Amino acid sequence: QVQLVESGGGLVQAGGSLRLSCAASGRTFSSYAMGWFRQAPGKEREFVAGITWSGGNTYYADSVKGRFTISRDNAKNTVYLQMNSLKREDTAVYYCGLSTTRAVATTQDWYNYWGQGTQVTVSS
Repeated sequence: QVQLVESGGGLVQAGGSLRLSCAASGRTFSSYAMGWFRQAPGKEREFVAGITWSGGNTYYADSVKGRFTISRDNAKNTVYLQMNSLKREDTAVYYCGLSTTRAVATTQDWYNYWGQGTQVTVSS
């Protein structure tokens, strides 16, 4: 069994930064890709960023490209999401997911484990 625990969310002003962390326990974290998704009120969960099992490749949604950076430390079983130049529209609950593949997947169907989510609120 795998457990994912997100942390680092909070309230920040527009233009500010936050760093989210997702700590994994259990199965072979380092063998699979990881992803960050988010869900705003009244909207569906959407892909934000993903990273391959080795960390060698990353992929971003157009809405966050150039502002967010995903990384992972397999020795610590942790994936990070550095969020800079935050905008009000980034307000959402952010979830990390463990993929069933080594390559990045942008749809939820490929993820079989999820964290509980962490709230990010960006004020103007």
